[in-house]
Amino acid sequence: MTALLDIADLVVGHGPVTALHGVSLRVNSGEIVALVGANGAGKSTLLRALMGLVPVTSGEIMFDGTPLTGPAWSRARRGLGYCPEGRRVFPGLTVEENLNVAAAPGASLDTVYKLFPPLANRRDAPGWQLSGGEQQMLAVGRALMARPKLLLLDEPSLGLSPLLTDELLARLRAIASDGVAVLLAEQNAAAALEVADRAYVLHLGHTVDDGSAADPGLRQRVREGILSAKGLTSG
Repeated sequence: MTALLDIADLVVGHGPVTALHGVSLRVNSGEIVALVGANGAGKSTLLRALMGLVPVTSGEIMFDGTPLTGPAWSRARRGLGYCPEGRRVFPGLTVEENLNVAAAPGASLDTVYKLFPPLANRRDAPGWQLSGGEQQMLAVGRALMARPKLLLLDEPSLGLSPLLTDELLARLRAIASDGVAVLLAEQNAAAALEVADRAYVLHLGHTVDDGSAADPGLRQRVREGILSAKGLTSG
């Protein structure tokens, strides 16, 4: 099977500091892949590199069979949806206006409202009036309005209660079932592993482990802190 996203030996630097050291990973269509690791592991840098927001020093990114290059807007047109850390909804726009800002031809508001019913109930409310959980739903929904082939999520559980985190991440299965792949960057490894198909563990810009998210061995290594000795946390 040809992967939707195939990254080989990716190196990314911030000035004199190398943030990613030869990272390789793949994501297949309709698959949820988790990137787990502590703050500073390189998860956000990887997603930003995929969107063209930080320069790549070396390595190759193949997306849907061809090299992924160009500015962020062109990558979005090719099928990348990006939900950055911190939600970044437009506070003065209503829920519906926030969603329409990113709408691609053929995008359906009803699809987002079905996925996140609380947004349907507050479609005329300005973004600043939403709760943290509702704002995160809105941020994910806005990314989906671009009709992506691959959805990039950066720390979606940040600032949410465990219950809201579980509710939000559970929606990812419905997204993937529609054929949209998901690359999920999460410090909350336990929650991420519950929803993901596969996982890559990052530490200081290196891939230190990977495998099936359901693998008891991988879960145990994260849970018991074997990886924490290298600076990782289990969430």
